[in-house]
Amino acid sequence: MTNINKYTADEIFIDKNTILTDAVIVTNTNGQILAIDKSSVHDASTVRRYHGSIVPGFVNTHCHLELSHLKNVAPTGTGLIPFIKSVITLRKVDQEIIDQAIIDGDKEMYKAGIVAVGDICNQLDTVQVKNTSKILYHSFVEMFDFIQPSMTQKTIDQYQPVYEGQSDINGNKKTLVPHSPYTVSKDLFAYINAHNPKGSIVSIHNQETPAENEIFELKTGKFIDFYADLGMNMDGFKTTGKTSIHYTLEHLSSDFRTIFVHNTMTTRADIKAALAWNKNIFWATCANANLYIENRLPDYTAFLDTKATVTIGTDSLTSNWQLSIWEEIKTIAKYASYLPLTELITWATANGAKALGYDEKLGNIAAGKAPGLVHVDTLISQPSDLQKSVARRID
Repeated sequence: MTNINKYTADEIFIDKNTILTDAVIVTNTNGQILAIDKSSVHDASTVRRYHGSIVPGFVNTHCHLELSHLKNVAPTGTGLIPFIKSVITLRKVDQEIIDQAIIDGDKEMYKAGIVAVGDICNQLDTVQVKNTSKILYHSFVEMFDFIQPSMTQKTIDQYQPVYEGQSDINGNKKTLVPHSPYTVSKDLFAYINAHNPKGSIVSIHNQETPAENEIFELKTGKFIDFYADLGMNMDGFKTTGKTSIHYTLEHLSSDFRTIFVHNTMTTRADIKAALAWNKNIFWATCANANLYIENRLPDYTAFLDTKATVTIGTDSLTSNWQLSIWEEIKTIAKYASYLPLTELITWATANGAKALGYDEKLGNIAAGKAPGLVHVDTLISQPSDLQKSVARRID
């Protein structure tokens, strides 16, 4: 056979339940897997061998590529509300700087083995890069009116052109999405529900900080001061007496495939309520961003106990030190050592591919798929020096 590539490693992570130690992956020049054979079938001199492991390409289910120019700008450990204020005040710089940072961010993710991204968009800055990128992008055009009915139509008028201009070629997709429970009015939720086709994929920031639950439960806390600082009138805001996710469950259509993002304060009861609302939901964790902003992580046992489907995101370079899913895996493994590495890789591959609707092509190593291949310089079954390990895309 000509125009094929062959790869092997000490371990090949096929999926959560299968790791091969004596196998060769055969691909065509487009990266499609033609076969997974026994090593003995092939002349060793024709096979590219890697020490460590080969895993499927990673799926980053939550990123803000357009904020890549803000790397190292926002201070760490301030908490969510001061962080949001930093992004608002520091976001605008020369367009040339923004454009180059987006190019660099896309290249960084590709080299780190990321094959698909759920990307939050407030602008049109990333469109050109997405049109030519080797990465698949689902653009989530994020809308927010700060729960101000007087701002709803202005918000729609502002973001509809952003949606219309997003990339939907070369396998890319796009949808309108709500920013978070604390920034989206009932009417704006209704607009998003009506203007996405049934079965669309949406995402929403969820329960990232204790203050988010507090404003819905008691109408007190730091978000009241935040809105006052922005000159927003919250007199018409009614508490629900429940955690913030219940406001989303009440107003977001249950017909969507929904990705809840961050979930730092999410409890077992919250997860069960969401699963009763819609079985087709995913929970994206962005560990390094959580540590960067609030120095806290979700209780991952709550997601294990409820059999929730977890995915992994990087968030943006505003709230992270890099755009690497493997670095996210390492951080989660460091602070939640009870989670097997095979579980974390599944979060980052198969689960993420399903969340973004790319699971026919991505997510696991199987004949007929083109998941991208990533070399990790440690064993998956018995990792050595995991925190020093590196992941790199195999070209």
